[in-house]
Amino acid sequence: MPETMLAGRLDVRTRDFAVKEVPKPTPGPGEVLIKVAAAGICLSDVHLIEGQLSPLFLAGAEVTLGHEVAGTVAELGDGVTAWTEGQRVLLQAGEEKDGWVHTRGVDYDGGWAEYALATADTLVAVPDGMPFEQACIVPDAVSTPWASIVRTAGVRAGQPVGVWGIGGLGAHAVQLLRLAGAAPIVAVDPVETARDRALAFGADLALDPADDVAARVRELTGGAGLAYAFDFAGVAPVREQAVRTLERDGALVLVGLTDQPLTIRNGTQFSYFGQRILGHYGSDPEHVGELVSLVRHGRLDLSRSVSGTLPLSEAARGVEMLAHKEGNPIRLVLTP
Repeated sequence: MPETMLAGRLDVRTRDFAVKEVPKPTPGPGEVLIKVAAAGICLSDVHLIEGQLSPLFLAGAEVTLGHEVAGTVAELGDGVTAWTEGQRVLLQAGEEKDGWVHTRGVDYDGGWAEYALATADTLVAVPDGMPFEQACIVPDAVSTPWASIVRTAGVRAGQPVGVWGIGGLGAHAVQLLRLAGAAPIVAVDPVETARDRALAFGADLALDPADDVAARVRELTGGAGLAYAFDFAGVAPVREQAVRTLERDGALVLVGLTDQPLTIRNGTQFSYFGQRILGHYGSDPEHVGELVSLVRHGRLDLSRSVSGTLPLSEAARGVEMLAHKEGNPIRLVLTP
């Protein structure tokens, strides 16, 4: 096995990113070395490189990016008995340490590399028939919307819902809301191809935010409004528009991240109707397991989720493509 490897490294002080040769890690007690087969490019990675996000727990100035990772077990550290070399696995996007969630590829080295270290209990077995390119995106692009639906919102079958922002997470939200039985599902996005994608993924109505969205929602729901409006865009105008579509006791679910202020223009009405705002972040390990089970048993198809693949050496190009929405991708994936 080689002593060095390629890795996509970010200097968090200067925000300089480069794919370069680094020492190949060795698994310690309770750790597993993974030969990476696929690693997703997330908008959070773009935000890290551009400086909108910063690690909270990183020890040192550099980190290997990549929190969506799948591959095969290459080497076992002392005390690891639950896994064997060659097993197909994906990695949870993070883990709890000292009471705080540390994110892979942010607070410690991730999977934009030929090899990645992982604590043994952060591995999840991948079915033989599931391509690595699809498996790697489950721990965030798919599990984050799934957790927002089943944990934070607790959507029930037959409830009307809306999704704002049909990108990497929002597209899966539409698909998963359909799986959960929500009805009707309204999708809102300014990009026509994104609206078309929302309809293909199961939305009942796809609107441009320039439309009179609140009126169209009331018409579709018989005047009631939405039980839940999911914001995957993290943009202030989206949140203001989404609030106006809520039914009595309805909730705005904030999934898209932003540090911009949240404004409720008619606070009295919001309070009178008992409406709510629910913050959401990430997912729990069991959500990833649930999704792998849904794929294994044919309930969830992720074959449309990978918009393209690039070699690890072209990671910077992939970041640029996602940042500029070239081709309106759902997920771009690096293949070391």
